[in-house]
Amino acid sequence: IVSSFAQENASPVSIRIETEAGCIVAELYPDKAPLTVINFLRYVDSGSFNGGCFMRTVRPDNEKNPIGIQVVQAVVHPWKDNSSFPPIALERTSMTGLWHVDGAVSMARSEPNSATSSFFICIGDQPELDFGGKRNPDGQGFAAFGRVTQGMEGVRRIQMSPAEGQALVPLVRISRISRISIGSPSKIK
Repeated sequence: IVSSFAQENASPVSIRIETEAGCIVAELYPDKAPLTVINFLRYVDSGSFNGGCFMRTVRPDNEKNPIGIQVVQAVVHPWKDNSSFPPIALERTSMTGLWHVDGAVSMARSEPNSATSSFFICIGDQPELDFGGKRNPDGQGFAAFGRVTQGMEGVRRIQMSPAEGQALVPLVRISRISRISIGSPSKIK
């Protein structure tokens, strides 16, 4: 199923993330990270992110890990009846060639093969999140699967929003995430 999806969907899939901090448009790369894109789109298509939020910001003034990164992390709507799909296998950057550069969209995880719905966006290049990076002791990195193409100013607004530690207070709400046609107007604010 995954290889046929990648062959049928060699073109990037565009999505719009509508937040209180503005709209973000990203391209997802099913030809390079098919399993991760399929997984993410299950949550998008089921509406699980509608009413979700960006709940975490990692920036120099709140980073406690000696291997510092800069990201914002989002989660699905916590009160909806949307059972989590099973965790997926980790598509390592060493295999996909998708690196954690500025604007990279990637899956959050605790250990290899544990990603479900939570994702993050990189602010600046974050090579310690790639395969062989030192952010996780296992060195396996995270699964980058897309990149922001419009709206990084909104991502930076989210990153600099008030926080208690790394928890955004208040949360930055996501009104919806949806697929968009590549040629359609993005209505970025």
